[in-house]
Amino acid sequence: MTTTASTRVRSEAGVVAYLGFTSALLAIGIDTALPAFDEIREEFSLADGSGEVSLVVTAYFLGMAAGQLPMGPLSDRFGRRPVLLASFALYLIGALGATLAPSFGILLGARFLWGLGAAGPAVIGNAIARDLYSGDQMARVLSLTMAVFLIGPTIAPLLGEMLLLTGVWQAVFLVGFALALVGAAWTFRFGETLPDDRRRPIDPPAVGRAIRTTMTNRASAGYILAMVFSYGAFFVFLGSSQPIVDEVYGRPGWFAATFACTSAVNGFCVWQASRHVHRIGAARLALLAYGTNAGGFVVMLVAALTSDGVPPFVVWVVLVTVTSTSSTLVSTTAISLALQPMERIAGTAAALRGTFTLGCGSLLASMVDRQIVDTITPMAVGGTIYCGVGLMLLLWARGGSLEVVDPDVA
Repeated sequence: MTTTASTRVRSEAGVVAYLGFTSALLAIGIDTALPAFDEIREEFSLADGSGEVSLVVTAYFLGMAAGQLPMGPLSDRFGRRPVLLASFALYLIGALGATLAPSFGILLGARFLWGLGAAGPAVIGNAIARDLYSGDQMARVLSLTMAVFLIGPTIAPLLGEMLLLTGVWQAVFLVGFALALVGAAWTFRFGETLPDDRRRPIDPPAVGRAIRTTMTNRASAGYILAMVFSYGAFFVFLGSSQPIVDEVYGRPGWFAATFACTSAVNGFCVWQASRHVHRIGAARLALLAYGTNAGGFVVMLVAALTSDGVPPFVVWVVLVTVTSTSSTLVSTTAISLALQPMERIAGTAAALRGTFTLGCGSLLASMVDRQIVDTITPMAVGGTIYCGVGLMLLLWARGGSLEVVDPDVA
């Protein structure tokens, strides 16, 4: 039976709350697990200090990368709500499987499945925003959504630490199961946003045309590729901040608080930006944010080169807060600009954006993460290079048209 789009009027606040909550589930799936690494090593007899435990995060990311591309075309064909509900089912099964896993291999399999489920909200949230809004208003909604989303990374590590106090480390996975139930119920109530007349067949030629249209449109492709390099720099921070805090600066136990404070600043700045995006314009705000991101890494590089690779801890925290916040602003504005011409294939375009930024961004970050041992210099060098390339791509994208294109017109 076809699910038609709901005709009821949704308040902007209600849409932001829903999209922010479902997006925050992505962070809950990652960040609550970070404090439990020692317990996971002990439970599955991994060597002390073994980096193998990081596969818990890697498997989740791989699932997300693998799941995003099919989620987009499926949501363009069947609607947003049924595909989201199916995604939450995978999320629930993966979270429960991770909670009950009897071996490390099964844990990794469950985490991969969990990531597949998380791919749905990651892709379809952006498509829902494009269904309901356009232009600077869409940029505002996505910025507000990101501000709500950042509540997740702010509280998730602290929540993980609190759950470990129960003495049952599996509780860090079970909380994801409980919150996904809320997300599924909210999705059912939220309703459908894609009208029947905008649904597309899922046959290979139609999907191929949608992919080709997205990646040959200068604005869409340019902003997506610019985000790849911004994500690459951001993922270096995400993947290396804990060892940098613990090993480079010798401050074990400070990571959760540092990460939470940085995320809180991110959320506040994104919220403030959402209030001014109509006046500034999404394109100008994206350029300003990317320039700030690149400038922050240049300052970090200078600080690293003048302090034997270990600038004062406060200086590093300030600089990673600046760069991560500006990277977040790049994402919220560039997504809206990339999807603006893709109204007719918003799901597929959002999926391509997610696949490229997550997959390629993770690959770029991994090349830097492996170089970080006892200084922050690799982070500074990598971030400077990535943001320099990304800024050039963003400038190129600004020359493209944001007019809606029809993938079925040659």
